[in-house]
Amino acid sequence: MVGNKRLGDREGCTASGPEGTWRDEEAALALSEARIELEWERSGGTKIATERRGAPGGSSGGDATAHDADSGPRQPTPHVDANADADAELAEPTALHDHPLTGASVVRPAQLPAAVADFTGRADAVRQLSELLTVDGGEQAVLAIAGTGGIGKTALAVHVAHAARRHFPDGQLYIDLRGAGPSPAEPEAALGAFLRSLGTPDAAIPDGAEERAALYRSALKSRRALILLDNARDAAQVRPLLPGGDADGCAALITSRTNMADLAGSHLVDLDVMSPAEAFALFARIVGEERASVERDEVMDVIASCGFLPLAIRIAACRLASRRTWTVSVLARKLADERRRLDELRAGDLAVKASFELGYGQLEPQQARAFRLLGLADGPDISLPAAAAVLDLDDEGATELLASLVDISLLEPTVPERYRFHDLVRLYARACAERDIQPTAEREAALSRLLDFYLATAAQVYALERPGDRTVSHFQATDHPGLRFGSSGAALDWLFAEADGLITCALQCTGASTRRRAADLLMAALDLAESGARSPQYETAARSISDAAHSAGDFRTEARARSALGHLYSFTGRFTEADQELRRALELAPDDPVVASRAPSQLGTVAYSQERYEDAETFVSQALTAFRAEGNEAGEASALSNLARLHVHRGRTGTGVNLAEQSVSIYRRLGAPLRLANAMYTLGITLTSVGRLDEALVQLNQALGTFREARQPLWEGMTHFRLAETHLAANRPAKAVMHAERSLALGGLGGEWRRLSFLTVHGKALMALGQQARAEESWREAAAIRERLNSTAPEEVRRLSATTPGIQINRYPILGHPGPLQGTGHLSETDPAT
Repeated sequence: MVGNKRLGDREGCTASGPEGTWRDEEAALALSEARIELEWERSGGTKIATERRGAPGGSSGGDATAHDADSGPRQPTPHVDANADADAELAEPTALHDHPLTGASVVRPAQLPAAVADFTGRADAVRQLSELLTVDGGEQAVLAIAGTGGIGKTALAVHVAHAARRHFPDGQLYIDLRGAGPSPAEPEAALGAFLRSLGTPDAAIPDGAEERAALYRSALKSRRALILLDNARDAAQVRPLLPGGDADGCAALITSRTNMADLAGSHLVDLDVMSPAEAFALFARIVGEERASVERDEVMDVIASCGFLPLAIRIAACRLASRRTWTVSVLARKLADERRRLDELRAGDLAVKASFELGYGQLEPQQARAFRLLGLADGPDISLPAAAAVLDLDDEGATELLASLVDISLLEPTVPERYRFHDLVRLYARACAERDIQPTAEREAALSRLLDFYLATAAQVYALERPGDRTVSHFQATDHPGLRFGSSGAALDWLFAEADGLITCALQCTGASTRRRAADLLMAALDLAESGARSPQYETAARSISDAAHSAGDFRTEARARSALGHLYSFTGRFTEADQELRRALELAPDDPVVASRAPSQLGTVAYSQERYEDAETFVSQALTAFRAEGNEAGEASALSNLARLHVHRGRTGTGVNLAEQSVSIYRRLGAPLRLANAMYTLGITLTSVGRLDEALVQLNQALGTFREARQPLWEGMTHFRLAETHLAANRPAKAVMHAERSLALGGLGGEWRRLSFLTVHGKALMALGQQARAEESWREAAAIRERLNSTAPEEVRRLSATTPGIQINRYPILGHPGPLQGTGHLSETDPAT
């Protein structure tokens, strides 16, 4: 694979073998040296500066035909045949202090490319590299800078080298090793170039890489020289070009797209994209500070579209600078189109796509396939098992392949066993997939495998969280077995870690062969909707699947997607929309066992929230019948819990407590910790309603601990709210304030209406403590919410708000309730099992 293959074995050289290659290069170099000698004689021995094609060291294979990224652009180097004049191109010394072929005097080469006039940012990297290069004590420094194309490796290295060159009075050598291109420089030819630059007569330069390397190390032994090895292919290419171990006064600075972890004794620096501040500063230096400051927000949009990649930022800024009639917003709109972005990032001979093409063109077939297929997934990153599914490999094979892409900076590791593309690299990978994978069946198959992996694994999470729930048995079968988990906690860890990738996969899979599984995936991942995590993304995916299914006349899939939407809306307080989606789902697929049970269960919650209590009891009873008909015990427990709340609200507190206890008993027997916590939450409410306050606090506190462990912040907020109510009923206002404030910090189910309840009970608790000013502040915020929502407050809030400041606290068990507790309103609470 690329990164592991020795340069001498590379294909594409026109000579018969490595020996033929460097001998042809030697012949070309001899002609070049003859030209130098003739120039010398004509000038009478005065110092001459050699002609350079483009920037010093050439540019035949660097980062995107640019002087890497942060720098000013190089002039393009004409194509040089590797067999014609490689040594000549690589070797020309920038300054000779005596005749170059006699060896009579010391030659002090000064070959560094021109310093970058508008180099920007990288302060930490510059400081780190400079300190390592100039450390006292004579230790030899070997510094390797790695990063993707266009990240600014060469610009940084040249900048640091110029700043440090006074520490290396015996010369600075530079060579472009062309490692990113199809014809990387042979170490043997590079050594010949360096030896000549150091003043070694041609006749004294031996054949063979090992002999040349030995002579090269001897020549550097007594010198303080800096060697800049730019654009290296891999460690194998670099090793012969390093000074010997006894050349303590020398240092080597290397740039490469390959992470050279196997280069012994080196200090590795992985270069990342620019910070927003650095990126803005670079853009402003090119287009002008005033022009950039006037449209600062639009500039930030542009550099975000560039992925904070220095080369892309430079190109975008250069395009703008050359078009005085453009505003920054015009450029931002052009770059907003992902399909056109790479084509827009071109200015003269600078192009982001060209930089990426250099790396892509050198990939082995298996690497290139992985690069293309991984680019199809829209998630911000991807886990190893998910990548293995995309590539149709086992974890071991995928690990090796992904590591090889990381080594050459086409893929970035995030945390262990997670990987990501730079945004622009992803766009390029996808463009390669669309261009190189024909017909489209292979692309569709890769996404289908990813969808299967997510659905099968999310179904495992669902089943672990909801023992006894038969919903997963109605999901479409998959070809991937999915992951297995040893505990509920591990399963939830996976679900939340994969949330972004899972939802975006569902969003991508709205085609005829995948949309049914995509709808099932959203239902399997309802914990994400209930937790409040990724609610906008979840909604977008569910809506897209519903619309696609509707257009295709796929009623069952549309019904499941609408059911998922209704579930989400009921949890976020959008009750009218929830009611519409759930009713439509029942109309579309009344015989689907999933929709037939889940939709009426949620409709009961919505009706309760809208104070349609008779409708609510009808819907919940319908759901209970459907769950019992298919032996869905978890669903049955959920419906019993919801009925308990309805009975309490309608004054049947005794049966309410009994129903809640039945729900707890079922969940406890099934071994469902999170669902048990929800049932205990309901039991706590019903116990409060009958004045059994100490028992209620036990249930609510146990539920709170489980919600916290399960990372359900909205349910945590709800439980703190109920604890605040119960402590008020027990005349413990200080504890009520504490829990009310925690509920306000966490949020709860039901959106802004729920915050209204939190603020109201917070104000009541503060009044009980005699803190009238703070209480009134909470009530003012609550009044502002009511005004903003432009609607009558729900019954729960009306009851909580019934009293005025100054009311005798001890008159009622809960402030604002006109007597003993006769129920507690619940805006959008439901058991997560449904």
